[in-house]
Amino acid sequence: MQAAIVVRPIVRDDRPQWEPLWDGYNAFYGRSGPTALAPEITQTTWERFFDAYEPVHALVAECDNRVLGLAHYLFHRSTTAIAPSCYLQDLFTSEEARGKGVGRALIQGVYGEAARAGAPRVYWQTHETNATAMRLYDQVAERSGFLLYRKLL
Repeated sequence: MQAAIVVRPIVRDDRPQWEPLWDGYNAFYGRSGPTALAPEITQTTWERFFDAYEPVHALVAECDNRVLGLAHYLFHRSTTAIAPSCYLQDLFTSEEARGKGVGRALIQGVYGEAARAGAPRVYWQTHETNATAMRLYDQVAERSGFLLYRKLL
């Protein structure tokens, strides 16, 4: 029998296991080597998880005391609703955890946190080439049809 996946809020003692996942997530999206995030961005992100005044939160998924995945999410206001929206900004699992329900458990964990906060929706984006993740996303949410545009300043 496989041990249960536990999804819980991140704690400060998780940093040694969280950071390799964070680095893997950033490498997956091309933020490594010369394009890596500056260390102060990682440090600030980490500190935001523990600041009660920040809208940024983190969950981790663990099994047998090993952190196998992370989900970072934030709440924000909207011009089309009174209740806050929940944006699932980062979702990543270790390679050995893929296909074992860890990503699904993290998404469900964010759904639960959003519901407790009174947010009527959770949304996220992924790269169009991330076909593996989209197979899961198509099972747990609906595609909105919106495309993302951006301009770096």
